[in-house]
Amino acid sequence: MSENFDITAMLAQMGEQLQSTLTARGIKKPQMIGIYSGGVWIAEKLHQQLALESPLGCLNISFYRDDFTQVGMHPEVKPSHLPFAIDGAELILVDDVLHTGRTIRAALNEIFDYGRPASVTLVVLAERNGRELPILADVVGVTLDLDSHEHVKLSGPEQLSLKIIESL
Repeated sequence: MSENFDITAMLAQMGEQLQSTLTARGIKKPQMIGIYSGGVWIAEKLHQQLALESPLGCLNISFYRDDFTQVGMHPEVKPSHLPFAIDGAELILVDDVLHTGRTIRAALNEIFDYGRPASVTLVVLAERNGRELPILADVVGVTLDLDSHEHVKLSGPEQLSLKIIESL
């Protein structure tokens, strides 16, 4: 299955939808956090598009994954960087792909170790079937219904591209 996605158009639509969601919720000064690595790439684009005043936070959930003992540590682990207080913050959490929900669960666990946010708005570039946890994104670029042997891959960061690949 080969499909071309217009990431620029998707990000523009996501930015508009996110701004509308924030306005509807009365959120005036959100703090944005991207999940390494694809979520950070998407967050950088949305952060710029929304002209947010606060710096962008970056979250590495490696130690919070429930499969850490099975998967182990990636050799290029980057530390989390949250340059603002989490307590009472209205957060925008950004990831590239929402699949099982386990990455988002791990991200929320880490965020709550830093403090208790007032709210978390979840933004994902791609949402696919296969949810194992009851997690739903507030803003989605594209929804995909994939077979079990198909996966979504985001490449970047300079030139973002989203592809559906088949595993053997």
